[in-house]
Amino acid sequence: METYEPDDSPARLRAQRLADHRRERGTRLWSRLLSLLVAALVAAVAALSYRVYRLESVALPREQPAKLVPRVITPREELGVSEKARIALFERTWRSVVHITTLAVRSDPFRLNVLEVPRGTGSGFIWDQQGHIVTNFHVIAGASQARVTFADQRTLPAELVGLSARNDLAVLRVKAMPSNLKPLPLGTSHDLVVGQDVIAIGSPFGFDYTLSTGVISGLGREIEGAGGLPIIGALQTDAAINPGNSGGPLMDSAGRVIGINTMIFSPSGASAGVGFAVPADTVARVVPELIAYGQEVRPVIGVEPADDALTQRLGLPGVLVRKVHPGSPAEHVGIVPTQVQPMTGEIMLGDLIVQVDGADLRKAADLYLQLEKHKPGETVAITVLRNGESKTLSVTLARNVRD
Repeated sequence: METYEPDDSPARLRAQRLADHRRERGTRLWSRLLSLLVAALVAAVAALSYRVYRLESVALPREQPAKLVPRVITPREELGVSEKARIALFERTWRSVVHITTLAVRSDPFRLNVLEVPRGTGSGFIWDQQGHIVTNFHVIAGASQARVTFADQRTLPAELVGLSARNDLAVLRVKAMPSNLKPLPLGTSHDLVVGQDVIAIGSPFGFDYTLSTGVISGLGREIEGAGGLPIIGALQTDAAINPGNSGGPLMDSAGRVIGINTMIFSPSGASAGVGFAVPADTVARVVPELIAYGQEVRPVIGVEPADDALTQRLGLPGVLVRKVHPGSPAEHVGIVPTQVQPMTGEIMLGDLIVQVDGADLRKAADLYLQLEKHKPGETVAITVLRNGESKTLSVTLARNVRD
Protein backbone atom coordinates (compact mmCIF):
# COMPACT_ATOMS: atom_id res chain seq x y z
CA MET A 1 0.00 0.00 0.00
CA GLU A 2 1.44 3.42 -1.09
CA THR A 3 2.01 6.15 1.49
CA TYR A 4 1.46 9.86 0.83
CA GLU A 5 4.10 12.32 2.07
CA PRO A 6 2.96 15.95 2.32
CA ASP A 7 4.93 18.82 0.62
CA ASP A 8 5.96 20.31 3.96
CA SER A 9 7.41 17.08 5.39
CA PRO A 10 10.82 17.38 7.15
CA ALA A 11 12.62 15.28 4.54
CA ARG A 12 11.38 17.39 1.62
CA LEU A 13 12.27 20.62 3.41
CA ARG A 14 15.81 19.40 4.08
CA ALA A 15 16.25 18.47 0.44
CA GLN A 16 14.99 21.91 -0.66
CA ARG A 17 17.38 23.74 1.71
CA LEU A 18 20.30 21.60 0.47
CA ALA A 19 19.51 22.48 -3.16
CA ASP A 20 19.22 26.20 -2.37
CA HIS A 21 22.55 26.10 -0.56
CA ARG A 22 24.29 24.47 -3.52
CA ARG A 23 22.78 26.98 -5.93
CA GLU A 24 23.93 29.90 -3.78
CA ARG A 25 27.45 28.48 -3.58
CA GLY A 26 27.55 28.14 -7.38
CA THR A 27 26.40 31.72 -7.86
CA ARG A 28 29.05 33.04 -5.48
CA LEU A 29 31.69 31.00 -7.26
CA TRP A 30 30.81 32.35 -10.70
CA SER A 31 30.66 35.91 -9.33
CA ARG A 32 34.17 35.55 -7.89
CA LEU A 33 35.48 34.12 -11.17
CA LEU A 34 33.94 37.00 -13.15
CA SER A 35 35.43 39.54 -10.75
CA LEU A 36 38.86 37.94 -11.10
CA LEU A 37 38.51 37.97 -14.89
CA VAL A 38 37.61 41.68 -14.96
CA ALA A 39 40.45 42.51 -12.60
CA ALA A 40 42.87 40.58 -14.78
CA LEU A 41 41.65 42.39 -17.89
CA VAL A 42 42.03 45.81 -16.23
CA ALA A 43 45.53 44.89 -15.07
CA ALA A 44 46.46 43.76 -18.57
CA VAL A 45 45.21 47.01 -20.13
CA ALA A 46 47.06 49.07 -17.53
CA ALA A 47 50.25 47.14 -18.14
CA LEU A 48 49.93 47.54 -21.89
CA SER A 49 49.28 51.29 -21.56
CA TYR A 50 52.33 51.66 -19.33
CA ARG A 51 54.42 49.70 -21.79
CA VAL A 52 53.28 51.92 -24.70
CA TYR A 53 54.01 55.03 -22.62
CA ARG A 54 57.52 53.76 -21.86
CA LEU A 55 58.12 53.06 -25.54
CA GLU A 56 56.92 56.53 -26.54
CA SER A 57 59.16 58.08 -23.91
CA VAL A 58 62.15 56.29 -25.40
CA ALA A 59 61.26 56.79 -29.09
CA LEU A 60 59.78 60.31 -28.80
CA PRO A 61 61.33 62.22 -25.94
CA ARG A 62 59.07 64.98 -24.74
CA GLU A 63 60.26 68.47 -24.03
CA GLN A 64 58.97 70.82 -21.42
CA PRO A 65 56.10 73.02 -22.70
CA ALA A 66 57.37 76.28 -24.17
CA LYS A 67 55.93 79.68 -23.46
CA LEU A 68 53.11 80.97 -25.72
CA VAL A 69 54.72 83.11 -28.43
CA PRO A 70 52.34 84.78 -30.95
CA ARG A 71 53.27 84.42 -34.63
CA VAL A 72 54.55 87.60 -36.20
CA ILE A 73 52.19 88.90 -38.93
CA THR A 74 53.96 90.08 -42.05
CA PRO A 75 52.42 93.32 -43.36
CA ARG A 76 51.52 93.18 -47.02
CA GLU A 77 52.71 95.64 -49.56
CA GLU A 78 50.37 97.92 -51.47
CA LEU A 79 47.92 96.23 -53.84
CA GLY A 80 49.04 95.94 -57.43
CA VAL A 81 47.69 98.16 -60.17
CA SER A 82 45.64 95.35 -61.76
CA GLU A 83 44.21 94.35 -58.38
CA LYS A 84 43.15 97.91 -57.62
CA ALA A 85 41.52 98.23 -61.03
CA ARG A 86 39.62 94.96 -60.60
CA ILE A 87 38.44 95.89 -57.10
CA ALA A 88 37.32 99.33 -58.29
CA LEU A 89 35.45 97.79 -61.22
CA PHE A 90 33.60 95.38 -58.93
CA GLU A 91 32.69 98.15 -56.49
CA ARG A 92 31.41 100.24 -59.39
CA THR A 93 29.23 97.56 -61.00
CA TRP A 94 28.08 94.83 -58.58
CA ARG A 95 25.05 96.76 -57.32
CA SER A 96 23.65 96.80 -60.86
CA VAL A 97 23.60 92.99 -60.99
CA VAL A 98 20.51 91.17 -59.68
CA HIS A 99 19.60 87.68 -58.54
CA ILE A 100 16.53 86.13 -60.21
CA THR A 101 14.38 83.40 -58.66
CA THR A 102 11.65 81.73 -60.73
CA LEU A 103 8.54 79.93 -59.52
CA ALA A 104 6.42 77.27 -61.19
CA VAL A 105 2.86 76.13 -60.53
CA ARG A 106 2.49 72.60 -59.18
CA SER A 107 -0.70 70.81 -58.19
CA ASP A 108 -0.95 68.97 -54.86
CA PRO A 109 -2.99 65.77 -55.50
CA PHE A 110 -3.50 65.17 -51.79
CA ARG A 111 -4.76 68.63 -50.83
CA LEU A 112 -6.39 69.29 -54.20
CA ASN A 113 -4.89 72.76 -54.52
CA VAL A 114 -2.26 74.55 -56.57
CA LEU A 115 1.09 75.67 -55.17
CA GLU A 116 3.92 77.86 -56.43
CA VAL A 117 7.26 76.18 -55.85
CA PRO A 118 10.82 77.39 -56.59
CA ARG A 119 11.87 76.38 -60.09
CA GLY A 120 15.36 77.79 -60.55
CA THR A 121 17.69 80.74 -60.16
CA GLY A 122 19.77 82.92 -62.42
CA SER A 123 21.29 86.36 -62.78
CA GLY A 124 20.50 89.56 -64.63
CA PHE A 125 21.44 93.22 -64.74
CA ILE A 126 19.72 96.59 -64.75
CA TRP A 127 19.13 97.89 -68.27
CA ASP A 128 17.60 101.31 -67.58
CA GLN A 129 16.03 103.48 -64.90
CA GLN A 130 12.54 102.33 -65.91
CA GLY A 131 13.11 99.03 -64.10
CA HIS A 132 13.94 96.81 -67.07
CA ILE A 133 16.08 93.78 -66.20
CA VAL A 134 17.91 91.78 -68.90
CA THR A 135 18.55 88.07 -68.45
CA ASN A 136 18.54 84.82 -70.44
CA PHE A 137 15.40 83.33 -71.94
CA HIS A 138 16.18 79.93 -70.44
CA VAL A 139 16.32 81.45 -66.94
CA ILE A 140 12.61 82.34 -67.02
CA ALA A 141 11.32 79.76 -69.55
CA GLY A 142 8.46 77.71 -68.12
CA ALA A 143 8.13 79.88 -65.01
CA SER A 144 4.83 81.23 -63.77
CA GLN A 145 6.44 84.05 -61.79
CA ALA A 146 9.84 85.69 -61.36
CA ARG A 147 11.28 87.59 -58.42
CA VAL A 148 14.27 89.93 -58.54
CA THR A 149 16.58 90.46 -55.57
CA PHE A 150 18.63 93.66 -55.57
CA ALA A 151 21.88 94.57 -53.83
CA ASP A 152 20.06 95.83 -50.73
CA GLN A 153 18.42 92.37 -50.41
CA ARG A 154 15.06 93.80 -51.42
CA THR A 155 13.05 91.24 -53.42
CA LEU A 156 10.36 92.46 -55.82
CA PRO A 157 8.06 90.66 -58.26
CA ALA A 158 8.83 91.08 -61.94
CA GLU A 159 6.65 90.97 -65.03
CA LEU A 160 7.71 89.63 -68.42
CA VAL A 161 8.16 92.35 -71.04
CA GLY A 162 9.54 90.39 -73.98
CA LEU A 163 11.63 87.42 -74.94
CA SER A 164 13.73 86.07 -77.77
CA ALA A 165 14.21 82.33 -77.57
CA ARG A 166 16.23 82.61 -80.76
CA ASN A 167 18.96 84.64 -78.99
CA ASP A 168 18.34 83.36 -75.43
CA LEU A 169 17.36 86.83 -74.23
CA ALA A 170 14.51 88.03 -72.04
CA VAL A 171 13.50 91.35 -70.50
CA LEU A 172 11.70 91.66 -67.15
CA ARG A 173 10.34 94.81 -65.54
CA VAL A 174 10.26 95.63 -61.84
CA LYS A 175 8.07 98.39 -60.51
CA ALA A 176 9.43 100.70 -57.81
CA MET A 177 13.04 99.73 -58.47
CA PRO A 178 15.46 101.33 -55.99
CA SER A 179 16.32 104.76 -57.42
CA ASN A 180 19.95 104.65 -56.29
CA LEU A 181 20.79 101.76 -58.64
CA LYS A 182 22.28 102.58 -62.02
CA PRO A 183 22.20 100.68 -65.33
CA LEU A 184 25.39 99.01 -66.48
CA PRO A 185 27.07 100.69 -69.47
CA LEU A 186 26.76 98.73 -72.72
CA GLY A 187 29.79 98.09 -74.91
CA THR A 188 30.38 96.50 -78.29
CA SER A 189 31.47 93.01 -79.28
CA HIS A 190 32.55 93.38 -82.91
CA ASP A 191 35.87 94.94 -81.88
CA LEU A 192 36.84 92.40 -79.19
CA VAL A 193 40.12 90.49 -79.48
CA VAL A 194 41.18 87.10 -78.16
CA GLY A 195 43.17 87.50 -74.94
CA GLN A 196 41.26 90.54 -73.73
CA ASP A 197 40.50 90.55 -69.99
CA VAL A 198 36.89 89.93 -68.95
CA ILE A 199 34.99 89.83 -65.67
CA ALA A 200 31.77 87.94 -64.92
CA ILE A 201 29.45 88.75 -62.00
CA GLY A 202 26.53 86.54 -61.08
CA SER A 203 25.03 84.07 -58.62
CA PRO A 204 26.61 80.65 -59.29
CA PHE A 205 24.88 77.94 -57.24
CA GLY A 206 22.96 80.72 -55.45
CA PHE A 207 26.07 82.52 -54.11
CA ASP A 208 25.12 86.05 -55.09
CA TYR A 209 27.55 88.69 -56.35
CA THR A 210 30.34 86.28 -57.16
CA LEU A 211 33.14 87.64 -59.32
CA SER A 212 35.21 85.54 -61.69
CA THR A 213 37.89 86.65 -64.09
CA GLY A 214 39.32 85.38 -67.34
CA VAL A 215 39.96 86.31 -70.93
CA ILE A 216 38.20 86.19 -74.25
CA SER A 217 39.33 82.78 -75.49
CA GLY A 218 37.34 82.65 -78.74
CA LEU A 219 35.19 84.77 -81.03
CA GLY A 220 32.47 84.10 -83.59
CA ARG A 221 31.27 80.83 -82.02
CA GLU A 222 27.94 79.27 -82.94
CA ILE A 223 26.07 77.77 -80.00
CA GLU A 224 22.72 76.02 -79.99
CA GLY A 225 19.72 78.25 -79.43
CA ALA A 226 16.01 77.57 -79.12
CA GLY A 227 14.11 76.22 -82.11
CA GLY A 228 17.21 74.72 -83.68
CA LEU A 229 18.62 78.13 -84.63
CA PRO A 230 22.20 78.84 -83.55
CA ILE A 231 23.28 81.98 -81.72
CA ILE A 232 25.68 83.61 -84.16
CA GLY A 233 28.89 85.31 -83.04
CA ALA A 234 28.86 84.02 -79.44
CA LEU A 235 31.81 84.91 -77.22
CA GLN A 236 33.92 82.17 -75.63
CA THR A 237 35.61 82.80 -72.29
CA ASP A 238 37.54 80.86 -69.66
CA ALA A 239 36.05 82.93 -66.81
CA ALA A 240 34.30 80.57 -64.40
CA ILE A 241 30.65 80.33 -65.42
CA ASN A 242 28.48 77.92 -63.45
CA PRO A 243 24.75 77.24 -63.05
CA GLY A 244 23.30 80.48 -61.68
CA ASN A 245 25.63 82.72 -63.72
CA SER A 246 23.20 82.58 -66.65
CA GLY A 247 21.86 86.01 -67.51
CA GLY A 248 24.64 87.86 -65.72
CA PRO A 249 26.92 90.36 -67.44
CA LEU A 250 30.29 89.62 -69.01
CA MET A 251 32.25 92.88 -68.81
CA ASP A 252 35.50 94.22 -70.17
CA SER A 253 38.14 95.94 -68.05
CA ALA A 254 36.28 99.25 -68.44
CA GLY A 255 33.13 97.83 -66.84
CA ARG A 256 31.09 97.77 -70.06
CA VAL A 257 28.77 94.86 -70.79
CA ILE A 258 30.23 93.03 -73.78
CA GLY A 259 28.08 89.91 -73.46
CA ILE A 260 25.49 88.03 -71.41
CA ASN A 261 26.65 84.74 -69.93
CA THR A 262 24.43 82.00 -71.32
CA MET A 263 25.91 78.52 -71.18
CA ILE A 264 28.94 76.34 -70.53
CA PHE A 265 30.43 73.36 -72.28
CA SER A 266 31.09 70.78 -69.57
CA PRO A 267 30.55 67.02 -69.22
CA SER A 268 30.02 67.45 -65.46
CA GLY A 269 27.73 70.49 -65.58
CA ALA A 270 30.25 72.65 -63.68
CA SER A 271 32.69 75.16 -65.08
CA ALA A 272 35.39 73.56 -67.22
CA GLY A 273 36.91 76.73 -68.62
CA VAL A 274 34.67 76.86 -71.69
CA GLY A 275 31.84 79.33 -71.26
CA PHE A 276 29.78 81.26 -73.80
CA ALA A 277 28.03 84.61 -73.86
CA VAL A 278 25.53 86.32 -76.15
CA PRO A 279 27.51 89.15 -77.83
CA ALA A 280 26.79 92.76 -76.89
CA ASP A 281 26.01 93.74 -80.48
CA THR A 282 23.13 91.25 -80.50
CA VAL A 283 21.98 92.47 -77.08
CA ALA A 284 22.02 96.10 -78.24
CA ARG A 285 19.87 95.23 -81.26
CA VAL A 286 17.39 92.81 -79.68
CA VAL A 287 16.68 94.22 -76.19
CA PRO A 288 15.15 97.55 -77.38
CA GLU A 289 12.90 95.54 -79.72
CA LEU A 290 11.80 93.31 -76.83
CA ILE A 291 10.93 96.38 -74.77
CA ALA A 292 9.03 98.03 -77.64
CA TYR A 293 7.27 95.02 -79.20
CA GLY A 294 7.65 92.10 -76.80
CA GLN A 295 9.53 90.13 -79.42
CA GLU A 296 12.48 90.42 -81.76
CA VAL A 297 11.87 92.22 -85.03
CA ARG A 298 12.78 89.89 -87.88
CA PRO A 299 12.42 90.01 -91.66
CA VAL A 300 9.84 87.49 -92.90
CA ILE A 301 8.24 86.41 -96.15
CA GLY A 302 5.09 85.02 -94.53
CA VAL A 303 5.48 81.24 -94.88
CA GLU A 304 5.40 78.39 -92.37
CA PRO A 305 7.76 75.58 -93.38
CA ALA A 306 6.96 71.91 -92.95
CA ASP A 307 8.86 69.91 -90.37
CA ASP A 308 12.39 69.04 -91.49
CA ALA A 309 11.83 65.39 -90.63
CA LEU A 310 8.92 65.21 -93.10
CA THR A 311 10.94 66.87 -95.85
CA GLN A 312 13.82 64.45 -95.29
CA ARG A 313 11.48 61.44 -95.30
CA LEU A 314 10.09 62.54 -98.64
CA GLY A 315 13.62 62.96 -99.96
CA LEU A 316 13.03 66.59 -100.91
CA PRO A 317 15.89 69.11 -101.09
CA GLY A 318 15.22 72.46 -99.46
CA VAL A 319 12.34 73.80 -97.37
CA LEU A 320 8.78 72.63 -98.07
CA VAL A 321 6.17 75.39 -97.74
CA ARG A 322 3.34 74.18 -95.49
CA LYS A 323 1.35 77.41 -95.18
CA VAL A 324 1.30 80.90 -96.70
CA HIS A 325 -0.10 83.73 -94.58
CA PRO A 326 -2.77 85.88 -96.24
CA GLY A 327 -1.52 89.29 -97.34
CA SER A 328 2.11 88.29 -96.90
CA PRO A 329 4.95 88.90 -99.38
CA ALA A 330 4.90 85.19 -100.20
CA GLU A 331 1.23 85.38 -101.23
CA HIS A 332 1.88 88.48 -103.32
CA VAL A 333 4.52 86.70 -105.43
CA GLY A 334 2.43 83.53 -105.73
CA ILE A 335 4.29 81.04 -103.53
CA VAL A 336 2.11 77.92 -103.31
CA PRO A 337 1.45 76.20 -99.95
CA THR A 338 0.82 72.49 -99.36
CA GLN A 339 -2.89 71.74 -99.82
CA VAL A 340 -5.36 68.91 -99.40
CA GLN A 341 -7.88 68.20 -102.16
CA PRO A 342 -11.32 68.41 -100.51
CA MET A 343 -12.90 65.79 -102.75
CA THR A 344 -10.21 63.10 -102.79
CA GLY A 345 -8.17 63.97 -99.67
CA GLU A 346 -5.03 63.87 -101.79
CA ILE A 347 -2.12 65.96 -100.48
CA MET A 348 -0.71 68.40 -103.01
CA LEU A 349 2.81 69.42 -102.01
CA GLY A 350 3.55 73.13 -102.11
CA ASP A 351 6.60 74.97 -103.35
CA LEU A 352 10.02 73.83 -102.27
CA ILE A 353 12.29 76.78 -101.39
CA VAL A 354 15.80 75.72 -102.42
CA GLN A 355 17.75 79.00 -102.50
CA VAL A 356 17.80 82.52 -101.08
CA ASP A 357 20.04 84.91 -103.01
CA GLY A 358 21.81 81.91 -104.51
CA ALA A 359 22.56 80.25 -101.14
CA ASP A 360 21.36 76.63 -100.93
CA LEU A 361 18.87 75.66 -98.23
CA ARG A 362 18.75 72.26 -96.54
CA LYS A 363 16.49 72.90 -93.56
CA ALA A 364 14.11 75.52 -92.20
CA ALA A 365 16.82 77.06 -89.99
CA ASP A 366 18.81 77.87 -93.15
CA LEU A 367 15.89 79.92 -94.46
CA TYR A 368 15.66 81.98 -91.27
CA LEU A 369 19.41 82.53 -91.15
CA GLN A 370 19.52 83.75 -94.75
CA LEU A 371 16.59 86.13 -94.21
CA GLU A 372 18.23 87.54 -91.07
CA LYS A 373 21.06 88.87 -93.22
CA HIS A 374 18.60 91.45 -94.54
CA LYS A 375 16.32 94.09 -93.11
CA PRO A 376 12.56 94.45 -93.58
CA GLY A 377 11.83 96.32 -96.79
CA GLU A 378 14.78 94.85 -98.67
CA THR A 379 14.29 92.55 -101.64
CA VAL A 380 15.66 89.02 -101.89
CA ALA A 381 15.70 86.46 -104.70
CA ILE A 382 13.97 83.25 -103.66
CA THR A 383 14.26 80.17 -105.86
CA VAL A 384 11.49 77.54 -105.61
CA LEU A 385 10.84 74.16 -107.19
CA ARG A 386 7.25 73.75 -108.40
CA ASN A 387 6.19 70.61 -110.25
CA GLY A 388 9.84 69.92 -111.07
CA GLU A 389 10.47 73.38 -112.50
CA SER A 390 12.72 76.01 -110.97
CA LYS A 391 11.43 79.57 -110.56
CA THR A 392 13.17 82.59 -109.06
CA LEU A 393 10.91 85.13 -107.39
CA SER A 394 11.73 88.65 -106.21
CA VAL A 395 10.28 89.05 -102.70
CA THR A 396 10.19 92.21 -100.58
CA LEU A 397 10.69 91.32 -96.92
CA ALA A 398 8.12 92.32 -94.31
CA ARG A 399 8.36 92.63 -90.51
CA ASN A 400 7.04 90.05 -88.09
CA VAL A 401 5.60 92.78 -85.87
CA ARG A 402 3.33 95.76 -86.43
CA ASP A 403 3.76 99.25 -85.05
